[in-house]
Amino acid sequence: MKKFKRKLVGGVLVLSLSGVLAACTDDPQDADEDNGEGDAAENGEDAEEDGDEDEAEAGEGGDLILAMGSDAVDLDPHGSNDTSSTHVRYQIYDKLVDFDENMDIQPELAEGYEQIEDDTWEFNLKEDVTFHDGEPFDAEDVVATLERVTDPDFASEKAFLYEMIEDVEAVDDNTVHITTDYPFAPLDAHLAHDGGGMMSAAAIEEEEDGERNLDTEPVGTGPFELENWDQGNEVVLTRYDEYHGGAVSLDSATFQVVDEQLTRTSMLDNNEAHIADDIEPTQMDQLENMDGVNASSVESVRMDYIGMNNESEPFDDRDVRRALNMAVDKDTIIEGIFEGYGEEAIGALNPLVFGYSDDLEPIEYDPDEAQSLLEDAGYEDGFEATLLVEDVDQVNLQIAEIIQDDLQDIGVDISIEQQEWGALLDTTAEGEFDMVMLGWTTVTGDADYAMYPLFHSDNHGAPGNRTFYDNEEVDDLLIDGRQASDDEERIEIYTEAQQTIIDDATMLPLIHDDFRAGISDSVEGIIHKSDAIFDLREVELVDDDVEGDGY
Repeated sequence: MKKFKRKLVGGVLVLSLSGVLAACTDDPQDADEDNGEGDAAENGEDAEEDGDEDEAEAGEGGDLILAMGSDAVDLDPHGSNDTSSTHVRYQIYDKLVDFDENMDIQPELAEGYEQIEDDTWEFNLKEDVTFHDGEPFDAEDVVATLERVTDPDFASEKAFLYEMIEDVEAVDDNTVHITTDYPFAPLDAHLAHDGGGMMSAAAIEEEEDGERNLDTEPVGTGPFELENWDQGNEVVLTRYDEYHGGAVSLDSATFQVVDEQLTRTSMLDNNEAHIADDIEPTQMDQLENMDGVNASSVESVRMDYIGMNNESEPFDDRDVRRALNMAVDKDTIIEGIFEGYGEEAIGALNPLVFGYSDDLEPIEYDPDEAQSLLEDAGYEDGFEATLLVEDVDQVNLQIAEIIQDDLQDIGVDISIEQQEWGALLDTTAEGEFDMVMLGWTTVTGDADYAMYPLFHSDNHGAPGNRTFYDNEEVDDLLIDGRQASDDEERIEIYTEAQQTIIDDATMLPLIHDDFRAGISDSVEGIIHKSDAIFDLREVELVDDDVEGDGY
């Protein structure tokens, strides 16, 4: 596997954008304080007495403008499993636990937790936490949330994350026991996923009674609450003054949907946005040369790939899939398009994810052997197929064009079809495609989340297995991997599963891409995480000339 240079290294980049890297701490208490969960959360009386002063300071926070490439699909934590929606939901919903800037798990709505039996976890909840609708947060909300996401009738796309949960018990108002069907080591990592956003039991009941739509009317405990969602244009969030971690400085955060990357970049340059997300590698030098702008590049836990529909001819033939893997020159893609931001992907796991192995044998670039495999499979004259790509992603379009050229050399004629993101997800969930360009961000940092949804046959379609891969041996290995408690045993299991999946060539893994963004120097205290999300809780705007509404 060939590796390439990085502009910035490390799991995540923590930015105080006056040019200073924010310090990290190994002390959980200090970490809480750095995340706005310090004295105010521990001393209710002091927080109340200082409330007016805090609100006055916070009221000067202004509106943070984020120019995003895609709109949210929905705002329900148990809804779509996509990054665009998670960007917004992360600000609205808290979880029992969350990942910090180093991808270490920290308590959030839980004050603490422990695994008290092999199959039982105890969570002690924070007191005096309220939802945006004024309802108090307690153990019954945890029960309602986890029962909802695991309810087969609700059919959440994220049910696979919590399907091992057998029982959720409210021991008292502030204590919850979660019992699993079998010992499940990464349960806390799964609870830190976006799907673990804690929901108001009252709001869930309102939805069941037809009085609320949680897709568009979210109720969380997070630092921001929804002000307005003009779908296709922008999501406006405002500060939640009763936030249990202390009210944030910002008055509001506006996620503007700006399809064109060049427009997002120009908005930064023209002081019309504070953050431009999803920047093409070729534009990073431009950002670095802009006055008052910091170019942020963060190592990610992502893997970009070409998925092939394993149930559709000719992709139901393993040799055909292997031939396509051999025919694509990934060096050209990484060097020519990504300019060193990221590294070649040979399999399902990102090197930053637990379970990754250096001992895998990749499918090497060999167009001559690819041609021979196609001939042996009965496609000596090649075939035609369609490759789906998101309509606003110019980097993916460039990749698709290189792949189109490479496959043409072995007689495979690829048509590129661009679709709107939501439509593309619907199309692939239904299996109505030949090939598709997608990515998967392993936000839990664990192989179970990287592999179980993508490759287990129970998860065909929307839960993640959009290639419709079906291998009983891999199914068994993935079950064994999530049930084993010993780390070394899990690594052995996942190494075998990774190699089998590589050999079966269910997909064409491309790159572990970095996350890139442009961020105004007027933004201080932002955390750009390795799951692509921006943590806004400590953000302050200084010397701010951004006016917004400029596109």
